[in-house]
Amino acid sequence: MSYVSCVLRAATPRCLPAPWRSPRPFSSATGPTAKKSVPYQKTLKEEGSGTGEPSRPLPPSAEVVVVGGGSLGCQTTYHLAKQGVTSVVLLERDRLTSGTTWHTAGLLWQLRPSDVEVELLAHTRDVVSRELPAETGLHTGWVENGGLFIASNKQRLDEYKRLMSLGKAYGVESYVLTPSQTKDLYPLMNIDDLYGTLYVPKDGTMDPAGTCSTLARAATARGATIIENCPVTGIQVRADNFGVKRVYAVETAHGTIQTPCVVNCAGVWARALGRLAGVHVPLVGMHHAYVVTERIEGIQNMPNVRDHDASVYLRLQGDALSVGGYESNPIFWEEVSEKFAFGLFDLDWDVFMQHIEGAINRVPVLEKTGIKSTVCGPESFTADHKPLMGEAPEVRGFFLGCGFNSAGMMLGGGCGRELAHWIIHGRPEKDMYGYDIRQVASVSLPSRRFHHSLTDNNRWIRERSHESYAKNYSVVFPHDEPLAGRNVRKDPLHEELLRQGCVFQERHGWERPGWFNPRGAAPVLDYDYYGAYGQERHRDYTYNRLLGDEYTFDFPPHHDIIKNECLTCRNALALFDMSYFGKFYLVGPEATKAANWLFTADVSKAPGSTVYTCMLNKRGGVESDLTVSRISPGDPASPLAPAFEGDGYYLAIGGAVAQHNWSHITAVLQDMKLQCKLLDCSEELGMMSIQGPLSRVVLQEVLDTDLSNEAFPFSTHKLTTAAGCTVRAMRLSFVGEMGWELHVPKADCVKVYQAVMQAGARHGITNAGYRAIDSLSIEKGYRHWHADLRPDDTPLEAGLAFTCKLKSSIPFLGREAVEAQKAKGIFRRLVCFTTEEKVPMFGLEAVWRDGEVVGHIRRADFGFAIDKTIAYGYIRDPTGGPVSLDFVKSGSYELERMGVTYPARAHTKSPFDPDNKRVKGFY
Repeated sequence: MSYVSCVLRAATPRCLPAPWRSPRPFSSATGPTAKKSVPYQKTLKEEGSGTGEPSRPLPPSAEVVVVGGGSLGCQTTYHLAKQGVTSVVLLERDRLTSGTTWHTAGLLWQLRPSDVEVELLAHTRDVVSRELPAETGLHTGWVENGGLFIASNKQRLDEYKRLMSLGKAYGVESYVLTPSQTKDLYPLMNIDDLYGTLYVPKDGTMDPAGTCSTLARAATARGATIIENCPVTGIQVRADNFGVKRVYAVETAHGTIQTPCVVNCAGVWARALGRLAGVHVPLVGMHHAYVVTERIEGIQNMPNVRDHDASVYLRLQGDALSVGGYESNPIFWEEVSEKFAFGLFDLDWDVFMQHIEGAINRVPVLEKTGIKSTVCGPESFTADHKPLMGEAPEVRGFFLGCGFNSAGMMLGGGCGRELAHWIIHGRPEKDMYGYDIRQVASVSLPSRRFHHSLTDNNRWIRERSHESYAKNYSVVFPHDEPLAGRNVRKDPLHEELLRQGCVFQERHGWERPGWFNPRGAAPVLDYDYYGAYGQERHRDYTYNRLLGDEYTFDFPPHHDIIKNECLTCRNALALFDMSYFGKFYLVGPEATKAANWLFTADVSKAPGSTVYTCMLNKRGGVESDLTVSRISPGDPASPLAPAFEGDGYYLAIGGAVAQHNWSHITAVLQDMKLQCKLLDCSEELGMMSIQGPLSRVVLQEVLDTDLSNEAFPFSTHKLTTAAGCTVRAMRLSFVGEMGWELHVPKADCVKVYQAVMQAGARHGITNAGYRAIDSLSIEKGYRHWHADLRPDDTPLEAGLAFTCKLKSSIPFLGREAVEAQKAKGIFRRLVCFTTEEKVPMFGLEAVWRDGEVVGHIRRADFGFAIDKTIAYGYIRDPTGGPVSLDFVKSGSYELERMGVTYPARAHTKSPFDPDNKRVKGFY
C-alpha cells in the first residue's frame, strides 16, 4: 500500500524511488502499459466474444451506422432509436466502453458558464436518473450525492455566483455557502483558505458501464442493432452527379454495410476513422489520470468536490475518493494504438503530484490515507476545449460526435440527443454552433473555430490543445484571450496597428483589433507553455499583463480607454479595421433564384443596392444576419468585382461566423442543385469602417465621389477611388452612426488607411477596436449573431420581422415556420434592459419580472453615450401565454448579477437614437 503523503514526498527529485523515477515527458508514443479489470464481464451479446467474430451478423444496409461504443456512441444510438430510426447499427471494435469511457470518473456538474451546456447537462441527468430506469427497469448507477465548488478568492466566488444566477433561470438548485457552512456540510474539509463555496445538491456521479449497458438495452429494445468485436476498416465515399462527396458504405473485416450516414463516435481514434473517409478531425490524445484511495472514515455520502484553484477534483467512490485534475504539463499520446482496449498507462507521479498537494490541502486526512489503485488512460482533447459535432464539410453524411475533452459522460445525453436530431432533421434543436465541425474549415475559408491553416499545423493544434487542457479549471473571464497559437493570420493593417498600441483579439486564427493601448505596442509572443516542459516563461510580457489586468467581473481597468474610443466615434469619427470579415460572392445564372430562397429580405434589387437580411433554417431559426449587395460583373475581373454570367451578389459577414455562413449556403445550393457559385475573397480584401458624424467631411477628402445623402444614400455602394486605389465604398453602419465601409484589395490597404488617418487627424479621428464595436452596437440595438441571435431564435422573437419579405409572395427558406409563428403568437421575445446603477454585466444574468424568473441575459455591455448598463435577453410568460409588447411594458423588472438584483427598465425600442436619424446623416 502506498500512502498519499509518501507519494508527495517521493515525487521530489531527491528521494524519488527507482520504480517511480522518470523524466517529465512532453509526449508518449507507447501503448497501454497496464491493465485494470474491465468494468463488466458480460457483454450485451456474448456470442463471438473473444473468438474474433462479431457479436451479431452484419445487416446488408442501415439508415445510420454509429462507430464507437462509448458514451457518445451509445447515447447517439439510443436517441436515434428513440426518435424513430429503427435501422441504426452501432459498431464497436472491441466491447462497449473499452476505449476511453470505461475508466472515466463519470462526474456530472449541472452548472457551467454556458446556457446551452446547462441545457445539455440537464438532459443527460434526466436520461440517467429517470428515463433509462423507467424504460428498462435497470439502475444506471446514478448517485445523487451533490457537488461542491471551492473558492479560495473573490474572483472565483464571483464566478460561482454568476453560475448560481444562471441556474435560477433553469431551475437548478444551488447555494453559496460560507466557510463555516461548508465545514458543516463536509466535516473533513480544510476551510482555512476558503473564501466560500457553491453547493449544488442534485449534482452527482454516473457509472460508465452501467449507463452504457442500459443505453444499449434500451436502444436494442427500440430496434437498434449493436455489434461488438467488429472494427471498421474502410468508409466508402462516392461523388454524386454534381460532384458532391457522400457516404456510401462502411467496410469491416466481417462484411460491408451500405449506408448514407456514418457517425464518428470513436473518441481518441476519431482521427483515424476520419481519415478513412477523407475527413480531418482536429483532436489530440493525452494521458488523463486519477487515483483511488483506500477507505476513508466519515467520507460516505459527501458531495463531489471541485477545487478549481488547486486544479483538483475529489469524487466520492463509496467509502473512498477518486482524486484527479488537470495539470499544466500533460503527456500527449502521439501514436494512438489501434489495439488498445480496457488498457491504461503507468501513472507518471512527477506529473500527477501537483494534484496530490491540492487534495491533501483540501482534505487533510488524505495525507495518511492509502492509495488503492491508479487510473491513467487516454482522453481526446480539442484546441478550444469544445466537442466536435455535426456533418463534416468534406463529406455529406459523415457526422462527428467526438473530442469531448473528458466530458463525454456528462455531456453525452444532451449531445447524443442533439446529434440524433441533427442526423434526422438536418440541424440540431439547440444552438450547437460552438460545437459544429463545419466551423473547422477544410479549404481556404475563414471559420470561427479553426481555419485549415491551423488544423493542418501540428504545432498549432498541440499549443492550443495544451492551453485548453491546462486552463480547464481557470476562471472564465469575459475578456480572456488565448496565448497559444497566435499570429497565424494577420490582416494587411496588422503591423501598422500594432505600432499604434493595438491590443489584439484572436478569432479563428485572425488577429483582430480589440482596443488600443495608449502606452504603446503590446505584441503577442510565441507560446511558452506556461513554463511547462522546460520552456522558459516570458518575462515583462506586456500583452499577458494587459490580459491579466482584465481578469475581473468588475469594470476592467481599460474601461475608460474603450469609453474614449466609443465617445470619439459618437462625437467625431473612428476607424475600425474589420478586415477579418468574410467576403463572399454568389454569382451565376441562378444566383437570384438562390438569393431569393436563402435570404429573408428582398435582395433582388438593382446593382448598387445593399440590404441587411437574415438567413433561416427550416424551423425559422436565424442561421445568420449579413449584408447582401447586388453587383455588376467586373471587366476585367478583380477581387472587388469578379467576372460572371448571370447575376451577382456580394456578401459581407461577421468574420467569427463566416464559415458557418459558407457551410449553410453551400448545403442549400447542393440540395437545390442550383447553377451558381459561391466564391471566397476574404483573404484578398481588407475592410475598414469609418464611422461618426464627421465621417463624411473626412472621407470626402479621400474618396473620388460625392458623399451627399442624395448622391450616396444609406444602404448603397459603389466602386470609387481612394488615394489612387480602387475600393468598394458602402454606406452602412454597425455602430449606429453615419459612416462608410471601404472594401480594399489587400495590397492597397495600408495606403488607403494612411490617407484616411491623415485626412482625419485635424478632425480628431481615432483607431477603435471590437470592444468599442460591442458597446456601440448594443447601445444602438444592433444584434450580434450567436449572442442575442442564434439558430434557435426566430426573426419575430428577435425583433427582426422587418427583414422578412412576408408582404411579398416570394418563398424563402423558413418562411412557413415564420408565418406559422406569427399566426400562433410569440411565446418568447428579446427585450432590451437598462439599469440606473452603473454595474458591469456580461451575460448569463437572471431576469426577474414581478418576482418571477422569466429568462436570462444573452448579451450585455456598457453604453457610454447613454451612460448606462445595457442588457438583452429573451423572456417568457411564466403562465405559458404569448409575450406581447404589452406584456413587456407592463412588468416590473430586475436583473440578478451574482446573487444581487438591480432594478431594470425594459425598452421596446433602442435607447439610443430610436428614430434612426444618425445613420442617415441627420444630427
